[in-house]
Amino acid sequence: MQEKGSISIHTENIFPVIKKFLYSDNEIFLRELVSNAVDASQKIKRLSALGQFKGELGYLIVDVKFDEKAKTITITDRGIGMTAEEIKKYINQIAFSGATEFMEKFKEANDANEIIGRFGLGFYSAFMVADRVEIESLSFQEGAEPAHWTCDGSTSYEITAGTRTERGTDVILHVNEESLEFLSEGRLGDILNKYARFLPVPVRFGTKNESQPDGEDEEGKPKYVSVEVDRIINNTNPAWTKAPSELKDEDYLAFYRELYPLSMDEPLFWIHLNVDYPFNLTGILYFPKVKNEMEIQRNKIQLYSRQVFITDEVKDIVPEFLMLLQGVIDSPDIPLNVSRSFLQADSNVKKINNYITKKVADKLNEIFKADRKGFEDKWNDINLFIKYGMLSDEKFAEKANDFCLLKNTAGESYTLKEYYEKVKDIQVDKDGNIVYLYASDVAQQDGFISSVQAKGYDVLVLDGPLDTHFAAYVEQKGGEKIQAKRVDADVVDKLIQKDEKIDLQLSEDEVTKASGIFEKAISRQDMKVEVDALAASDLPVSVTLDEFMRRMKDMAKTGGGMGFYGTLPDNYKVTVNGNHPLVKRIIESSEEEGEKLAKQAFDLALLSRGLLTGADLTSFVKRSVEMI
Repeated sequence: MQEKGSISIHTENIFPVIKKFLYSDNEIFLRELVSNAVDASQKIKRLSALGQFKGELGYLIVDVKFDEKAKTITITDRGIGMTAEEIKKYINQIAFSGATEFMEKFKEANDANEIIGRFGLGFYSAFMVADRVEIESLSFQEGAEPAHWTCDGSTSYEITAGTRTERGTDVILHVNEESLEFLSEGRLGDILNKYARFLPVPVRFGTKNESQPDGEDEEGKPKYVSVEVDRIINNTNPAWTKAPSELKDEDYLAFYRELYPLSMDEPLFWIHLNVDYPFNLTGILYFPKVKNEMEIQRNKIQLYSRQVFITDEVKDIVPEFLMLLQGVIDSPDIPLNVSRSFLQADSNVKKINNYITKKVADKLNEIFKADRKGFEDKWNDINLFIKYGMLSDEKFAEKANDFCLLKNTAGESYTLKEYYEKVKDIQVDKDGNIVYLYASDVAQQDGFISSVQAKGYDVLVLDGPLDTHFAAYVEQKGGEKIQAKRVDADVVDKLIQKDEKIDLQLSEDEVTKASGIFEKAISRQDMKVEVDALAASDLPVSVTLDEFMRRMKDMAKTGGGMGFYGTLPDNYKVTVNGNHPLVKRIIESSEEEGEKLAKQAFDLALLSRGLLTGADLTSFVKRSVEMI
């Protein structure tokens, strides 16, 4: 048997196009060919189960071998095999009507995956790395003859009698000079580890030496010999393919370590995804410990299709805020050769996205209700992505309102509703606004915290990278007429303004004089001086930063708010307590002494905020020593 012919793609330049345009993704060839071999193996298994194949299945395995000297890579399976006619049907006919159509359609493609998927080029990805490809195959069908197919990268092929004596297929790649990097155990091993580590059929890549017991030596001690054993590189039955009822906590943790062998921390908890309508989806998502900084750990969730790795770029499948999670998603509804444009347009992908959001919210709510104390203990590790989700996904926020926690400086935790009930009768101003006071740096803002706590007020801790935005969310969704103010946004009596008025003990002339002394002593454009009537027990001078302006600047830094706020200088307010004895003393002192005392009081206020640095701090220390 010998037959020559032309591959029906009606163009002479298809293979140069494949090589040229797909070269950046050339490692895909191994995924495609191994996946084909796995499919062939699974098909014979199904046929056997259906009674359509009566022979012995034998050991279904896919072999990947390379020969550096011969410059070949061979992928072997023991699947259904192909007859000469089937080779002609499945290999020689590519869905192109011409080079012009291909090139026109290619212009819209974003990556190699899209081209392969759109044009049925899975097998022909072999020509990215090979200048000649051979197929040796023997069909499972009774009486089938082995067939041999070869093609040198042109549109010509040749079919002759084959040499295989066992059912299955060999695909032999004669690697071209530009792709010799693939003729190494390290390079091929890395690709197989990436794409084939969870394939459902064993994949063997060479052999390895193992030490095995072999009796005892003359002294009665165990004797070991080195034995060459198969090197199976994949786990054919990973945890996500099993029912949750089959798995224990240690199984989930073991699988996590298999996915992330370099991770130092164990996950906090996990969600096992399993849905078969209106789409098919399985997987396991792990909640890692998240440090208190805004780092989206991309490439942590892996997307599979029937256990074949597709990509770790899952932005369109997984909501942005859940990119902080880790784990695996597997859906046969997502084609193996998927592209970004497909993910963005496909309706199933949108459904999967919504399903994952709901599943995560339901799981968190379940944990919160079942073990609130445990949930509170984990809050520092999970609050970042919960708040991110609430800020970016309305449906998630609706559910998260029930388990999102607010923590105060005493370490107590409250849901949004609980906290509203806690402070609504105490922290209410003269206009009926419920004021939530918070600190972003408990140590640095200790003086302000002490002042408001002396009034019987509670202080929340909002010190995360998203908490400026989250404070705005709480104002909108946490209850009626809520205002959030950082403890250093104003003096305590103005943070929550009541009806009672404190009389100022200074005359108009004394107020003017005090303002003048402090403005001269401070001499800073970003510091506005204001003499106010405060309790005599309050500090003589306070430096505060307007809540609205500070918040807008903070939002601008983290990608929110109006951009120009980030360019504005900080405008601090210096509040001079007109009822403090020191202020009266400053007014009555000599000009030099008064200015010195005013400068000292102002520097103390700066010091309490951590704003006194460099030469100013040195001068303050020197002046303090002199005054003592």
